[in-house]
Amino acid sequence: MRNPIHPPLPGSDAAQLLQRRALSGHEHLDGVAFGADHVPGLRRLVRESWQRSAQLKANPDAAEAPLAMDSDELEDYRRQHPLATIMPVIRKLLIQPSHESGLLVAVGDEVGRLLWVDGDPVMQRRAEGMMFVAGSDWSEASVGTSAPGTALALDRSIQISGAEHFKRSVHPWSCTAVPFHDPDSGALLGVVDITGTEAAVAPHTLSLVEATVAAAQAQLRIERLQLAAAAFERPRRRSSPSGAAVTGGGVRDRNTLYRNSLQLLGRDQALLSLGGRSVTLSARHSEILAILGNHPEGLSADELCARLYPGEGSAVTLRAEMVRLRKVVQELSPEAVPESRPYRLPVELLPDSDQILSCLQRGAHRIALEIYKGALLPRSEAPGVVQLRERVSHLLREALLTDGSVDSLLKYAALPEAKYDADLRLAILRLLPPRSPKRAAIVADLERLEDELGA
Repeated sequence: MRNPIHPPLPGSDAAQLLQRRALSGHEHLDGVAFGADHVPGLRRLVRESWQRSAQLKANPDAAEAPLAMDSDELEDYRRQHPLATIMPVIRKLLIQPSHESGLLVAVGDEVGRLLWVDGDPVMQRRAEGMMFVAGSDWSEASVGTSAPGTALALDRSIQISGAEHFKRSVHPWSCTAVPFHDPDSGALLGVVDITGTEAAVAPHTLSLVEATVAAAQAQLRIERLQLAAAAFERPRRRSSPSGAAVTGGGVRDRNTLYRNSLQLLGRDQALLSLGGRSVTLSARHSEILAILGNHPEGLSADELCARLYPGEGSAVTLRAEMVRLRKVVQELSPEAVPESRPYRLPVELLPDSDQILSCLQRGAHRIALEIYKGALLPRSEAPGVVQLRERVSHLLREALLTDGSVDSLLKYAALPEAKYDADLRLAILRLLPPRSPKRAAIVADLERLEDELGA
């Protein structure tokens, strides 16, 4: 079969031929952009991944993957990540058997950062040489083609063998990765990967990882159902100041597993997730929840009107919108229906904008930039939303200009809101080495800005 989906069987003549062709293909990486002409012998999905990697400016000669989080950031982030809940299943089915098999097991988040790496101790020490460690970034944008990054880019199971990796330092390794989805909403939560020698791309390895991911997803669903049943049967004894239900023992309600959330960044209509279920809200309902999420203490009708409507707001119109919003929320989670007098949310809701602000407060601007998907409800003219949008964008920009690496600044410069930011581009030029090939694009951008703004 030409350009098969999976690599040939390890050790076979076909596998050896694939490696020779992939190594030959690396000669094309030196200064030659991939266009319509494909590299002979590469599987199509690998060739397309190499094309994306080249466009994303991944460096095939970089010896190590970049570190995205230090130890403190990593510990805090993975403790709160949904995949922390299913790690016992991963450890039992994959990590424990791998200690004697010469393999490594990695679990990463939805943007390609490795959160856990465990397995054969000898292989772990070897993998440290290419920074295949917890906290490192293995997305296609950072390291090019690899099983974890490419599985996330394609949102499907993938096997990458030896020289098919974009980064040359990874050629001695092979890997299999399977995306992990939320069992209720279907959202991409992360990736599970096995890395090692040729055995890491054997057909049974893929089946094993897929079965483990399916078992972990089922376990996450079971735990959620059990926790939801317990929360339903157990009467509330008191409420926390933020409105989150608290049990008599002081343990937080099911938000720990469900992570009730509101995705606002880079979206005109928010995605609300409650109790493991999700719905896309109307533009107005998105604005209401964005504002209430930023005021957990609640707002009076007049206060909410002032933040919601650019001109004179009508309390009658607001009440009608709240009736419709309550019906939407009722379908997802009856206990989360917004209250009135004052208007407030009775459950703890985690807007992605709050995650950004929390990261910036801790100095974790790299994580904040990874989470940031674009301006908050960019088309909204609601005063409260505009104020929140400008605050998040301003604080992120200032943090990056103050302490950001050149790679972080380049990534931020690619956002639509930074299209006309000349000061940002001047800051990038100050950080780039004099002979960096990236300087030409930044200078061209500045010339574009001078022409457009001058016109």
